[in-house]
Amino acid sequence: EPPKPELSPPQNQNAPSSHETDHIFRSKLPDITISNDLPLHAYCFENLSDFSDRPCLISGSTGKTYSFAETHLISRKVAAGLSNLGIKKGDVIMTLLQNCPEFVFSFVGASMIGAVITTANPFYTQSEIFKQFSASRAKLIITQSQYVNKLGDSDCHENNQKPGEDFIVITIDDPPENCLHFNVLVEANESEMPTVSILPDDPVALPFSSGTTGLPKGVILTHKSLITSVAQQVDGEIPNLYLKQDDVVLCVLPLFHIFSLNSVLLCSLRAGSAVLLMQKFEIGSLLELIQKHNVSVAAVVPPLVLALAKNPLVANFDLSSIRVVLSGAA
Repeated sequence: EPPKPELSPPQNQNAPSSHETDHIFRSKLPDITISNDLPLHAYCFENLSDFSDRPCLISGSTGKTYSFAETHLISRKVAAGLSNLGIKKGDVIMTLLQNCPEFVFSFVGASMIGAVITTANPFYTQSEIFKQFSASRAKLIITQSQYVNKLGDSDCHENNQKPGEDFIVITIDDPPENCLHFNVLVEANESEMPTVSILPDDPVALPFSSGTTGLPKGVILTHKSLITSVAQQVDGEIPNLYLKQDDVVLCVLPLFHIFSLNSVLLCSLRAGSAVLLMQKFEIGSLLELIQKHNVSVAAVVPPLVLALAKNPLVANFDLSSIRVVLSGAA
């Protein structure tokens, strides 16, 4: 009987041959220098001297405007104030806020001392807030007085933690009992801000996302990762998102979501553009503010695009200042 042939493993017809070479597909646009050796706050305000007196933040609800120099100074004061309250590098702070200047001061100030901001939706239920609070191990919450009742006694507290006793609560308006006013931060001496060594891979933000399925999970964003993302949008000779120093960028999308935090706030800070902060979407107020402040860049989501396209109120306002509309998400 003839010997049986030896069986060899099946060959992968799609496997690359040994003589094939790698192909790298490069953009036709010139390379950009990414300053990801800097902390995020230093990167965003790297060109501060070029536009220090220009508007940086515009509060849609009050009309108050903060220049870039004022925004940077108040953020330094907040950094010193947080340090005075015992917040150190690596500690987590929760912002439970709608869009407002205090959100920006808190985020930038936390970055300056190496702390981490976890952004939470103030319309969350009490249980949802404390799941994120517990998972992120936050030591301090910055919020509005109307949401403090969600932080009270509840079965969802870990070890029956109490606000004002087991963790610090700061409100940007009149503080309820056992809470501090945001003034405790903005009235601090900026010269007392500690010098902290911040590495590119240190975390700076901890937003929570469920992705497409499951419960929300914390997403660690480092100084390097956010700088790289912003640089890809607004840096270089031919940026993908061309923001100018005389632009007014609409910020109606919530800053506790990454689209608004990254592509609206951080990109505008880097480019020297003004940010018009709206607490919530209301079509009449939105149209009035666009016309009043000559908004030139509008970052929106598809439902808002439809509202602007179909609502008859639009015909009553001059929106000709808008030169760019960005739409994404769902």
